[in-house]
Amino acid sequence: MERKMVTCTAPVNIALIKYWGKLDEDLIIPLNSSLSITLHQESLRTTTTVAWYEHDSSIRMWLNGEELDVDSNLRIRYVLDELRSKGKPEFRNLGLRIASVNNFPTAAGLASSAAGLACLVYSLAELIQYKETFPGELSSIARRGSGSACRSLDSGFVKWNKGSLEDGSDSVAEQIVDDMYWPEIRVLVCVVSDQKKTTSSTKGMRNSVETSELLKVGCSHY
Repeated sequence: MERKMVTCTAPVNIALIKYWGKLDEDLIIPLNSSLSITLHQESLRTTTTVAWYEHDSSIRMWLNGEELDVDSNLRIRYVLDELRSKGKPEFRNLGLRIASVNNFPTAAGLASSAAGLACLVYSLAELIQYKETFPGELSSIARRGSGSACRSLDSGFVKWNKGSLEDGSDSVAEQIVDDMYWPEIRVLVCVVSDQKKTTSSTKGMRNSVETSELLKVGCSHY
């Protein structure tokens, strides 16, 4: 086994043109394309360590020191199973131990799931030394974990393309310009509460899709 443990970091991204609803909640295909700016990791970042556990095939994960129920989180489980299946055959029956820490409030509206899932995908890909078989493959896997996570795999200004294929394989993110395109830009983040938000993004998007008349106008054309 060439690598036993990997630690990576991933940034937060803030949407400038938002997506706010999904065409397919299972595949995480958005109603419209979106555009974001990736923030510098000196300020906001997720740090994730992944390691093989050689004693059995169990997977355990901790977020900010608290253990998560991986089996009940279908999105995280998809990411783990998908990437682990792409590794060398001798890796597939090994367990994993994962520790992830955010240096900013979690689930409070600062895109912690985007940074967290992007970091998980990238860290595990590095652990198994996996290389993409087609452009945007890791972006597509990250999207299935948390939609906007695909945008946190790149710096600068990033567009998440809605795509047109039914299986969502072309619904991936791409860097439009790098982080030196607009060096004078500043993003001011003011945390007025570090408490977990009462309405999740997924629930808020679902409510909007079901009730908003304005959302139905023009989304499919962007």
